[in-house]
Amino acid sequence: MTVNAPAPPTTTELLGRPVGSHPTATRKPGPRPERGSSPREGQRVRALTRRQIEDHLQELGDLYAETSGGGPWAWNQARSAFLRRLATDARRPGFELLIAETTVLTGCAHGFPVRGDGPWWEGLDGYLSGRRLLRLAASGRLFVISGIHVSSRVRRQNQDRAWNLARRPQKRLLTDHGAAVAVTLVKRSDHRTVEALRSWGWRYVEGDTPRTAPLGPFRVLVLDT
Repeated sequence: MTVNAPAPPTTTELLGRPVGSHPTATRKPGPRPERGSSPREGQRVRALTRRQIEDHLQELGDLYAETSGGGPWAWNQARSAFLRRLATDARRPGFELLIAETTVLTGCAHGFPVRGDGPWWEGLDGYLSGRRLLRLAASGRLFVISGIHVSSRVRRQNQDRAWNLARRPQKRLLTDHGAAVAVTLVKRSDHRTVEALRSWGWRYVEGDTPRTAPLGPFRVLVLDT
């Protein structure tokens, strides 16, 4: 994460806590239909109100700190930075935070719509050069997903299933807000996050190739409904 720049979404590895591609000619197939045992019924996805977010800041902050890497010595710093970003995002019109839960917290995703008349996600406008994304922003159908936090097994298992615990919240954020496309920024050096996002259906923005990738510390990924 950086200061005074759009904080890219994290796909942090989540330990259970009590709840208080470049485009190619051939596109990847969509999520496979459900077969056999699905965790859908055991994992409920629900939105938290702003008051509920405030009530669960301790759990959300601890969760992020434990899964952001760097060891216990870095947790306090990571936790504080995350809560500051979350507080800033939560003040944006249309902000929504979803949690997934069984008897423990198993996942979290959050974001907000981008409007053509602002406020923009700080610095995002410098990366939205495509006409389609600008049109979607102008019509209120572009949505920023600023964070996805799920367990490590979600990175490895059933990534292409519709009930995957990363796919479900990101899909619901889009449908809840009537968005056509989600957008996010990822640090160029964060190959692990890019790999995880692409396994969940994200793709590089049009025009982003090894030779033509826009300059800057971030890369743009998009997700269609």
